[in-house]
Amino acid sequence: MRILLLNWQDRLNPLAGGAETHLHEIFGRLARRGHSVTLLASGWDDAPRQAELDGIQVHRCGSRYTFSTAAPRYYRRHLSRLEFDVVVEALNKVPLFSPLWARPLVVLLVHHLFGRTAFQEAPLPIAALTWLLERPLARVYGSVLVQAISTSTADDLVERGLRRRAIEVIYPGVDLDFFVPDEDVPRYGDPTFLYLGRLKRYKGVELVLEAVRRLAREGTAARLIVAGRGEWEPELRVQAARLGIEDRVEFTGFVTEERKRELFRRAWVNVFPSPKEGWGITNLEAAGCATPTVASDSPGLRESVVDGRTGLLVRHGDVDRLTAALREMATNPEKTRTMGAAAHEFARGFTWDRAADLTERHLHEAVSGPRRRLP
Repeated sequence: MRILLLNWQDRLNPLAGGAETHLHEIFGRLARRGHSVTLLASGWDDAPRQAELDGIQVHRCGSRYTFSTAAPRYYRRHLSRLEFDVVVEALNKVPLFSPLWARPLVVLLVHHLFGRTAFQEAPLPIAALTWLLERPLARVYGSVLVQAISTSTADDLVERGLRRRAIEVIYPGVDLDFFVPDEDVPRYGDPTFLYLGRLKRYKGVELVLEAVRRLAREGTAARLIVAGRGEWEPELRVQAARLGIEDRVEFTGFVTEERKRELFRRAWVNVFPSPKEGWGITNLEAAGCATPTVASDSPGLRESVVDGRTGLLVRHGDVDRLTAALREMATNPEKTRTMGAAAHEFARGFTWDRAADLTERHLHEAVSGPRRRLP
């Protein structure tokens, strides 16, 4: 197949995250299987206009904030004559509405929709625009096939008017050759929680800080490592100081993949307090390293944690329950190890090869099927 991908960023973008990892892991595999894969993404300062990554031909245009308008123009000028079999639009941040301007068959790949959570993160005008741009999804994409990375995302799309029979759920994978336990890398001596991800306002890291403060006041030994970067980091540092827990919280900034794996291996518990995610890939990366997760019982995350077996789910925003869950993990190391072992076994069911197989099959069906509107 000749595949054109549309995504806001490629994996070399300084702001790349889980969506870009997902895209390159799957479509890099398809490129190695002989498919022709081209990616149109946004650029950044000093970024080359073209590159080859993972066997994917990358074209960059516009910037993070102008890509939605630059992409259609670039497509018409440089890519429309290449006769792609299918265009895969990865809906990340806001839709590009590619069925309105891309000529071949379009398949929509959806990680998650912001909805009203945009108002927890972005300034009001940007949040309002993001929310408004998601409103016409059913009208623009109602005739296309859809891939969703979780049942939660599929349910969200159905609520917005898309037809459930047009949506294929394909869970992401995890690199189980890399994210594995290592007996030579011991756990930290003291109970240690890890948050690893972008430091965004809506992620809810401040809830973990408050839980750590409560544990400190009651005399429960526990510390928190916050790994990652983002514009919310200064506020989180201020809050840690205000709560009097600077000696219990370590901010690492950006970490390499090797350092990330080490943190997953050494931490007692991975913590993910977000109100909404498409999936929660870090939960599976932690699970691969036999580390359980305490997460919000929120869309996406509740599918990457089996409550009571591979970790604990708590109602988002309920600091009392979050504190209780972390206390349970910190004071019961044997239970924490048992959950970690179950998490490792759970993670073995999610591989990138499996996700690539299912994606390849779905795209073949889309390309070979009748080109008609869904009833």
